[in-house]
Amino acid sequence: MGPGPVNAHPRVLRAMSADLLGQFDPEMTSYMNEVMALYRPIFGTENQWTLLVDGTARAGIEAALVSLVAPGDTVLVVNFGRFGLLLSEILQRIGAKIETVEAPWGETVPLDAIEAAIQRTGPALVASIHGDTSTTMAQPLDGFGDLCARAGALSYVDATATIGGMEIATDRWGVDVVSGGLQKCLGGPSGSAPITISQRAAAYIQRRKHVEQGIRRDDIEDGEGPLIGSNYFDLAMIMDYWSDKRLNHHTEATTMLYGARECARIMLAEGLDARYARHRAAGGAMTAGLRAMGLSLFGDDRHRMTNVTAVHIPDGIDGETVRRKMREHFEIEIGTAFGPLAGKVWRIGAMGYNARKHKVLLTLAALEAVLMGEGLRLPAGEGVTAALAAWEASQ
Repeated sequence: MGPGPVNAHPRVLRAMSADLLGQFDPEMTSYMNEVMALYRPIFGTENQWTLLVDGTARAGIEAALVSLVAPGDTVLVVNFGRFGLLLSEILQRIGAKIETVEAPWGETVPLDAIEAAIQRTGPALVASIHGDTSTTMAQPLDGFGDLCARAGALSYVDATATIGGMEIATDRWGVDVVSGGLQKCLGGPSGSAPITISQRAAAYIQRRKHVEQGIRRDDIEDGEGPLIGSNYFDLAMIMDYWSDKRLNHHTEATTMLYGARECARIMLAEGLDARYARHRAAGGAMTAGLRAMGLSLFGDDRHRMTNVTAVHIPDGIDGETVRRKMREHFEIEIGTAFGPLAGKVWRIGAMGYNARKHKVLLTLAALEAVLMGEGLRLPAGEGVTAALAAWEASQ
C-alpha cells in the first residue's frame, strides 16, 4: 500500500506466464496492434502512435525527451516535486538549456504562471509531471497543451503515477506526448512504458536524423538538426517497428506486452468512469480515516492525487520503525519519502488492484495498532469507522 509498485492483478500475472512468440509472428504483431487500440482510450486520445516502450516508466520518459529535445534546445520544466527534478536531470544529460517554473512541495503550479514562463523563456518543449508521488500532488493540465502550442512549443507529460487511476485526457489537454508505466494504477509489474505521440510530435521526431547499425535510414536525407542521442530510445525507430513496416529495432519484450495488454483489458472491462470513481473512493476513504485517527495530511487538498496520500509522521514516532512493524506484523508496506519530506511523512497508496475498500480498512486498522503500540494515543476505531462511512457515501 505504498506509492508504487503495488500488487499486480492476478490476471496480469497469469497472462504473463504464456509462452513466447517471435517478434514478427503474425499473432505477436496482432497483439501489438491490439495494444495500440486498447491504450488509446486509456490515454484519452485518438493518436495513431500509441504504443509501448520496452523498459520501466523511466524508459518512456527518456525516450520522449531524447526524441523531442536536441542539445541547446530550451526546455521549460514544470517542477513541483522530485520527479520534476528528474526531468531536469535527464534534460541536462541531453544538453538542453533548462528553465523552470516551480511551486513549493505540496502545491502545484498555476496555469497563468506556466503561461508567463513560456512567454519569458520561449521554449521548444514544455515538460510536466501529472501526478508527482513524492508530494502526492496532481498538476492541473486543462489548457496546458494549448498554451504550449500557441507559443510554438511541443508539450510532454509524465503520467506514470496516475494512468489507470485518474483521468488522462491527452487530446483534451492538447498535449503532444504522454508516457506512463504499468506498476501503479494499471495493476501490472514495472517493465513496460505505454506512450502516446501526437501527429505533430511524430512529424517532428521523424524529421530528426536517425542512424541504425551505422547505416543511415532511407529518410536521412530529409533529417534536420542533430542526431537523436540514443539508438534504443529513438522513438522514430520504435514507431517504425510498431508500424506496418515492422522494421527491426529491438526484440520486443513479449512477456511485458502480454502484461500491458491484460492491464488495459481489465481496465476497459471495468469502465473508465468506474475505474476513476473506485480510485476516488479509495483515496477519499484513506484520507478520511487518517484524519479521524488524529493524523495530519501533507499538501493541498484541492490538488491531492486520488491514489496516494502523504501523512505527517507524529512527533515522537520513528517512521521507519512503524513501517517495519506494519510489514512484519501485518504484511502491509507503506512508503517512505524523498528530499525535504524524508523522515517527515509516510506515503500511503490505494491504487490499481489495491484501491479496494477492504484493503484501505485493513491498512488503517494496522496503522492504528502499530501507532498505539508505539505509545501514541489515538481515538480507537475511529479511523476505520470514518473510512467506511466515506467509502459508502461515495457509492
